[in-house]
Amino acid sequence: MLRHIRQRLGWKIFISYLLVITVGIIVLAASTEFSIPTAFDRHLAVMMPMMGDSAGMGMMGNSANDYLESDLFTSFRSAVNEALTRAALAAFIAALAASWFVSRQVVTPIQEMMAASQHIAEGHYDERVRVPGNPAEADELAQLAISFNRMAEKLAQTEHMRRQLIGDISHELRTPLTTIKGSMEGLIDGVLPPTAETFQDIHREAERLQKLVADLQELSRVEALALGREKGGAYALERLPLDLPALIESVARRLRPQFDEKGVKLELDLAEGLPGILADRDRIAQVLINLMGNALQYTPAGGAVRVRCSLHQGHNHPRLAAETRRSAAKHWLLVTVEDTGIGIPAEHLPHVFDRFYRVDKSRSRAGGGSGIGLTISKHLVEAHGGRIWAESAGRDQGSRFTFTLPVTEA
Repeated sequence: MLRHIRQRLGWKIFISYLLVITVGIIVLAASTEFSIPTAFDRHLAVMMPMMGDSAGMGMMGNSANDYLESDLFTSFRSAVNEALTRAALAAFIAALAASWFVSRQVVTPIQEMMAASQHIAEGHYDERVRVPGNPAEADELAQLAISFNRMAEKLAQTEHMRRQLIGDISHELRTPLTTIKGSMEGLIDGVLPPTAETFQDIHREAERLQKLVADLQELSRVEALALGREKGGAYALERLPLDLPALIESVARRLRPQFDEKGVKLELDLAEGLPGILADRDRIAQVLINLMGNALQYTPAGGAVRVRCSLHQGHNHPRLAAETRRSAAKHWLLVTVEDTGIGIPAEHLPHVFDRFYRVDKSRSRAGGGSGIGLTISKHLVEAHGGRIWAESAGRDQGSRFTFTLPVTEA
């Protein structure tokens, strides 16, 4: 099949070259046919004085003179046509060689990409293609190869995340189900006493299972929302005028008893005179609860969590320059949740928003949440046209989560 495609493309290139050459030859021949008589007459007028005076020419007779002129014109035309024929033959050979060379240069990378795409379609996501030429001076085919390899890399990452997601979900479902099954078998066999404490343990594991299923359903919805694939409007963003500092204060009041109970100080640093935004109040509140609750969870007693909100111009902030170019918004509200907790090592920062990702692999899910809260927050912020990122100086150096929301003129 690939050989057939290569031959077909080679013939197409050859025919295209041949068509261009044929048109050029036709135009050249037509122009030559019209210009030969004039050129011949001009050339003969120059040559006549060199052949003798008019008396000498007259002695030859008009018939001989006409014959000589006709023979000279025929020879001149034959010479021009012979030159055109040789030029056409040379152009034909050149077109054949050029089309063969170009078809090899074009078809070989495409042939490799077709073979690689077939391997990827069969599930071999580690397949890559060779980038022709110098990557620093990539032409269209090299750019296509680079894009193909980037696509293959993304597919490989997606497949890895899918397998990891299946494994994580299986593990998370197995733990409470095993506990519930063991407790029920103990009750049936009479090994466990039917006390309120036993039933409370079973109920607690069922709640964990229910929360995990709810988190997965929530994640599926926000991913569909962020991709614009939500149908039916049941989960569409309800963008209304929102006073973001007031919302932060409201969320802080709800969570302050938990901070006080753990002995973690909660501080608010909200700039005055901030403009309102168009956003979904409940979804932004969900983002704030996730970030502040996450900071509380990983900050030991005696630590502090600070929430800041300020206004920034997009072109003056390094992380907002790209968003400003893509968006009509020129100003952005930045919300930062900073803690003095356990911190995040540098190698884990790019993955903290991945599903089920945990920095401390030894930490149990019961003590570390479902691992979906940050993923949900990321999708909700991006659905509002904003961006979220994490920063940390390292382990035991605290962490800082920042998200942005555009300020629209409307």
